[in-house]
Amino acid sequence: MKPNFEPFSDIPGTTIFTIEKSREGFHLNQFCMSLRSEENRKRFLADGPAYLAEWPLTDEQKQAVIDRDFQKMLDLGGNVYFLSKIFASEGLSYVQAVSTMTDMNAEEYQAMMVAGGRNIEGWRSKKERGEA
Repeated sequence: MKPNFEPFSDIPGTTIFTIEKSREGFHLNQFCMSLRSEENRKRFLADGPAYLAEWPLTDEQKQAVIDRDFQKMLDLGGNVYFLSKIFASEGLSYVQAVSTMTDMNAEEYQAMMVAGGRNIEGWRSKKERGEA
């Protein structure tokens, strides 16, 4: 029986990594895993578009990687644990990378998390925010 993730689709900022997302992002996530190799990291950082051309990613996935648009990569099937290979290759911390998916800089994001995380008000439902 397939789980029903529909109730979670109304939560702002929530991307559910489903089997469909896994299939959509398979090559993107495999590309990310290739960055475990120092040689591949060097090649990617030296000429990202050329390295990405070796992978059967969609044009939209390639552009998201080039732009370092981590939220877009999540939307296109990327898994944050695989995507971490990209930002780690550039010496970014998890906090620095994840803050790019918010309206905060890394210091503001870290302070928010240390203080207990995002206030739930306005984040319970897209309908509450007028988005749905």
